[in-house]
Amino acid sequence: MHKKTIPLIVIILLLLSMACGLGTQKLNPISQTLTPLSAAVEGTITAQAADIGGADDKLATAYAKATATSADVFATETALGSLNDASRQATATAAAPVVAELPRYGIDPGLGHVAWLHKPVTIEVNGYQQTSFANDYQQITAKDFVMAADISMHTFNSLSACGFMFRSNGNATKPTQYMVVITRYATGYMAFTATVDGEMSNMRTIYLYAQDKTFNWQNDAINRLAVVVRGEMIDAYTNGVLVSTIDTSQPPPDNQQSPPSIEIPANANPAQVQDYQNLIAQNSQNTDLVNGQMATARKNFAKNKPILTEGLLGFIDVSQSGQSKCTFSNGWLFIIER
Repeated sequence: MHKKTIPLIVIILLLLSMACGLGTQKLNPISQTLTPLSAAVEGTITAQAADIGGADDKLATAYAKATATSADVFATETALGSLNDASRQATATAAAPVVAELPRYGIDPGLGHVAWLHKPVTIEVNGYQQTSFANDYQQITAKDFVMAADISMHTFNSLSACGFMFRSNGNATKPTQYMVVITRYATGYMAFTATVDGEMSNMRTIYLYAQDKTFNWQNDAINRLAVVVRGEMIDAYTNGVLVSTIDTSQPPPDNQQSPPSIEIPANANPAQVQDYQNLIAQNSQNTDLVNGQMATARKNFAKNKPILTEGLLGFIDVSQSGQSKCTFSNGWLFIIER
């Protein structure tokens, strides 16, 4: 699994000191089913908690308690009333970008709290069907939440994907988890998948050309991905556009969309022409792969019953073949409490 260390400093300290991490909040015990990653995470939390102290510890503890118990993110300022004005202002500043963005996804900021703001992170993998993930806050699990990040992709195979994994048991070899990922395949493609013990057990496919006209599929372009996860429902957004509502209790559809035909624009520059040519060359093979994955998901849905409720989450890079690089920036997690 990606990331060997797990920083443990609160979000506010990130802004005040330009460091990365989470504070000294008292965490609920992680479910024993979240293995094997969970055991390592739990041990790291215990070890690092002893290293946090000094004046900043008061701010970290107060912020963590406030955000863990308050239904309104702005109530954090009241909870930190004993701290100085600069600290209270830093708290509001930390939450402000998330509070401003949540209404785009139909979420009232008063329904929960900001769990983390993530520094930019890049994941790179190379080879056939390789996967890696990153999250500096691996100790935080979530049931219902909103997660968002700007994603830049640079992939050899257009079916290689960047996105989010969540409600995961943390098993690196045979994961049980959900994923929502975006790829360069077919000029923009999103997939929802559910795996149980490593077996593909549910799937949806969304060709983005029809919904999000601003999606840029070319290498190194930046697109914003967001998911709103509540119960069995997932709303998936690219660049602020709702592109799919997924009912995870339902099996894969019998019929799926066809990928768009690909033509090279007359005004494409040489680099773009090469991107289009690579995409066209891979398109037929990748379409066969997607159809095969969908057939497997249909077969396994009834057997594996992939209805997941809570677990670990993070950023993920999935390589179909060759080198794949995913860069995530402006990422955050908001946990829905009611």
